[in-house]
Amino acid sequence: MTTRRPAILAGTFAFIAAVAIIAVLAALGGAAGQSQGAALGKRVIVLGVDGLDYGMTADWMDQGLLPNLKRLRDQGNYHPLTTSMPPQSPVAWCNFSTGANSGEHAIFDFLHRDPNTYLPYSSMSEAKSAAENASFLGIKLPNRARLPFSDYIVPFAGGTTVNLRKGTPWWEVLADHGIPSVIHRCPVNFPPVPKKDVTLLSGMGTPDIQGTNGTYAFYTNRPPTNYRDATGGKIFPTDVVGGVAKNRLYGPPNDFIDYERIERRTGRRVAYQDRKASIPFTVYVDEENPVAKIVIDGQEIFLQAGEFSPWTEVSFSLLPTPGFIRWLWHDLVSVKGMVRFYLISAQPEFSLYITPVQISPLHPAMPVSYPPEYSAELAKAIGPYYTQGMPEDTKALEFNVFCNADFLRQLDIIVKEEMRMADYELSRFKEGAIFLYWSCVDQAGHVMWRTLPGEEDHPAHVPELDEPFQDFYCSLYAEIDQYIGKVLDEYVDENTYLIVLSDHGFSSWERSFDLNRWLYDHGYLVLQPGKNPASIEFYQGIDWSKTKAYGLGINGLYVNQLGRERNGIVPPGPVKDELLREISAGLVEVVDPKTGLHPISKVFLRDEIYSGPHAALGPDAQIGYVRGYRASDECAVGEITDSILSDNTRRWSGDHCLDYRTVPGVLFTNFTVRRSEPALIDIGPTVLKFFGVPIPLEMTGQPVF
Repeated sequence: MTTRRPAILAGTFAFIAAVAIIAVLAALGGAAGQSQGAALGKRVIVLGVDGLDYGMTADWMDQGLLPNLKRLRDQGNYHPLTTSMPPQSPVAWCNFSTGANSGEHAIFDFLHRDPNTYLPYSSMSEAKSAAENASFLGIKLPNRARLPFSDYIVPFAGGTTVNLRKGTPWWEVLADHGIPSVIHRCPVNFPPVPKKDVTLLSGMGTPDIQGTNGTYAFYTNRPPTNYRDATGGKIFPTDVVGGVAKNRLYGPPNDFIDYERIERRTGRRVAYQDRKASIPFTVYVDEENPVAKIVIDGQEIFLQAGEFSPWTEVSFSLLPTPGFIRWLWHDLVSVKGMVRFYLISAQPEFSLYITPVQISPLHPAMPVSYPPEYSAELAKAIGPYYTQGMPEDTKALEFNVFCNADFLRQLDIIVKEEMRMADYELSRFKEGAIFLYWSCVDQAGHVMWRTLPGEEDHPAHVPELDEPFQDFYCSLYAEIDQYIGKVLDEYVDENTYLIVLSDHGFSSWERSFDLNRWLYDHGYLVLQPGKNPASIEFYQGIDWSKTKAYGLGINGLYVNQLGRERNGIVPPGPVKDELLREISAGLVEVVDPKTGLHPISKVFLRDEIYSGPHAALGPDAQIGYVRGYRASDECAVGEITDSILSDNTRRWSGDHCLDYRTVPGVLFTNFTVRRSEPALIDIGPTVLKFFGVPIPLEMTGQPVF
């Protein structure tokens, strides 16, 4: 398969390109405070804990393990909170932020598809390339200028990255009425949308410095034979000679070098990895003790095995200064990132993990906050922190770079960072609304579910590895509970409304369902002559002239519609409607021969669950799986496996992308909830009503009191 550059990259470095223009031209020739909105004497605190499960929370409260949530329940209310369909985090949190369903905010899945190419792309943001020509001092010029006698090029204008969420989040409505808000790490909030009286820190959807969702680096002298197959990271075989190991840390793609020109000149292809800026580093391994010294970018880091380093800032050179003045000014253009090193083992097996290179909050290569200087203010107050949208490195655990204990060490760092962020803002919170977000319960639930009591028969459960961690998940809930107790004791008074909620619940994922395989076996999806299912990647090899339907994303089902898809064949109207009824009936009748269960409880047609100006952008139907089942990863990105149903043996053993009715979130309040079945779309209107702000017509939710 051709190596594909992540789609976000074109816009990821737009800000770098803009800085480059200023830097090159120069070479050639306040803290975000509290807004002074209306002094209403009211405060609303919303704590969002991704993935907190209603049933587990209720059970552990009844057992006395979550005393502070129980205290909050007794003061106010505790309800199941209706989630989105599908109950995927980007979709659910957009329901929360806009007070409406996907037809209004246009987020239907982690992935959307381009009907012209059938290819998937990120639903949360879109990178737009720079124009081929740029205007400079009123003169129209090619956008890229070549530096003489070199392979370097300089853009005059960069691309952009656009937040694809539509609709109006409730904090912007508050701001329009002079009421300030602080919004920390709310998913689908990258790039941050500037708004007076709103302080934003971006969350899920924020990339690392390479423009990916997070690409770790792992250096070892004993790589597995399949190390090239690692996803979410890159494994570098690294020899240790005389106690010394040398390699490079890779950062952003260097768009200031004309690699095509180099290839033409040398006749050799420049590999994708070699198109990235990089920094050399050296590790000195103690041959007797489990310790090592890392030397990188003029810094020394000493680590014991099993220890994470502090955050270390590193600088990647993109456009160096000419040699004759480098003593004065090292780089015309560079970009700063930051990493943590984790020494898994020193010797005889050398294993060093490096986090994805983060956008530095102190020197952001692109804005991760609004105002832009807020990220640095926060870092100076609490120390550097993960800026990557989903920092928990589940991919490292899945590929055995991490063991369970390694993953939990990293998780502890993330939880403590999030709590320091919360303390900083709550301690100075005077008026308006504040939203604070925790990702830990969700990400740990995904990869540690197999360790829970009662999951001994899970296909991914390995007794000797998992049984020591049976109590971990409950202890994580207890840690969140303890912090909520602190909020109740220190930050909530008679003028403060407190809401604690989650976007969805959780379930075991034991069996995978391949929707594309089912469509293929039943004649709805047809391959080109000579192709077999195992050869299909990103839908390449499908005969669209005969294909009626296909699956994309975790829950989505699309009709190959005439006039919409590039090679659509199914006319809209009665023919399409009958096809969807036929496929839906067939799917809910499927029986898993291993369990005797129906994997699919309901197929939700688009018009049943979505309304609003963007409803037509979504799938024609969303598949509702029963607990224990989920779509296969291969199906989500346009591949076809060899069977409709299979065991899920991955460490990603828990999930929530099911029939939304089976995985509600939680809603705790310190006030009385009168709405009998509150939903995520009700939270925004509820906050607006607290402040007496009119609820926009496009918000279809209702206040809960």
